[in-house]
Amino acid sequence: MSDTALANAQEWSVSELSAALKRTVEEAYGFVRVRGEVSGFKGASPSGHVYFRLKDDRAVIEAVIWKGVFGRMRVRPEEGLDVLVSGKLTTYPGSSKYQIVIDTLEPAGVGALMKLLEERKKKLAAEGMFDPARKQLIPFLPDVIGVVTSPTGAVIRDILHRLGDRFPRRVLVWPVRVQGEQSAGEVANAIHGFNALPQDGPIPRPDLIIVARGGGSLEDLWSFNEEIVVRAAADSMIPLISAVGHETDVTLIDFAADKRAPTPTAAAEMAVPVRAELLSQLAALGARKLACWQRGIEQRRKELTLLSRALPAADEVLAGARQRLDACAERLPRALIANAQIHHRDFTRAAARLSPRLLSGRIERCKEQTATLSARGARAFRVSLDRRTQRVQSAGQLLAAFSYRGVLARGFALVRDEAGAPLRSAAAVASGARLDIEFADGRVAATAGEGAAPASATPISAPRVKPQAKPQAKPQAKPPKSGGGQGDLF
Repeated sequence: MSDTALANAQEWSVSELSAALKRTVEEAYGFVRVRGEVSGFKGASPSGHVYFRLKDDRAVIEAVIWKGVFGRMRVRPEEGLDVLVSGKLTTYPGSSKYQIVIDTLEPAGVGALMKLLEERKKKLAAEGMFDPARKQLIPFLPDVIGVVTSPTGAVIRDILHRLGDRFPRRVLVWPVRVQGEQSAGEVANAIHGFNALPQDGPIPRPDLIIVARGGGSLEDLWSFNEEIVVRAAADSMIPLISAVGHETDVTLIDFAADKRAPTPTAAAEMAVPVRAELLSQLAALGARKLACWQRGIEQRRKELTLLSRALPAADEVLAGARQRLDACAERLPRALIANAQIHHRDFTRAAARLSPRLLSGRIERCKEQTATLSARGARAFRVSLDRRTQRVQSAGQLLAAFSYRGVLARGFALVRDEAGAPLRSAAAVASGARLDIEFADGRVAATAGEGAAPASATPISAPRVKPQAKPQAKPQAKPPKSGGGQGDLF
């Protein structure tokens, strides 16, 4: 470049050049999705922001997650984790480097599955499948335990071994595939099958169900995220424990189950208590009960001894009662005579009020009242009957006015197809179709001729021609269909 060109070149300050580069980068790469490996991750800084690098085998780019975005992230970055991030590309003038400001972060390769999993979780949660009110209590000591798992894996052996160590119980295994396309259907059918067993059938109905599988990737455990499995677990009337994967593995069946176990072995521990501990507790409670009983008896013996010293002699307690009894016995004959005399006077007064003349007067008044009420009731019944008769007649006239049979009486006809459905246009009649034509005085069966328009043809208006009357036998009208109500013109 010549000296003149160099002299005429625009002069930039460092800040101006950095700002121009920042605008250029942000305008050209406003929003990008980048896949790479997390490197240099040390957690959040004292300010709450997160700084690390994304790298592949040939390049490195700086990355930053602001404090507010990092707090809302479901998946946090980890050293060496292969991730797919999206965000805004920008520059940092303080160190003359470009960087990506991350808005979202998800594991690479399972991003679509994780998105589908979250959408399905929200959908099922909105339906109430994960409602805590649906959860059932796990029985303290179930007699029969149903296990839904692979019969050849290490999971069933771990469960049986743990149950044998703690409290041996009868176990029913429903063999299923725990991975693959058919796995979800088999697991759901197993849950429904255990619930369908009769209470007193040849195969005992489990008191508890354990759905178990060993650990694996998200793709390996995907069967337990299927809706059919989640709905079967939520609808189970038998308490259900989910033991899918390891403690860090979370599937949708964990939310629908009545209880989640971090591992299949932990599920067996939740299912039954330790028999030796129960025996020890029973022995301790029995000893405490006996000791409490003995202390109670001894305490009451002491209280009884103290109270017996304060009690008076039996003769002293009964002396006053005996004296009152003797006094009452002396007054009793006089009281009986006086009571009989009082009742005799009351009886005499009542007999005087019940004379035949007074009774006949009351009867006559009752007869007059009954006759008056009877006449009023008859008049009211006739008036009510007349009003209802008029309403029925008015309704009948209105029904006749709106009936389609009035239209038929004016010379029109109602055409139905073979199934009895009304036909409203000629385009709906195919050649050779069987028709049922209803007139005012009966019905006639007919068949559409070759001139009938096909179903797709456009109906053509034709001039009306007054048909010539032809003598024909009057068809017998079909009886109206039962069911009541007014018919339809079409």
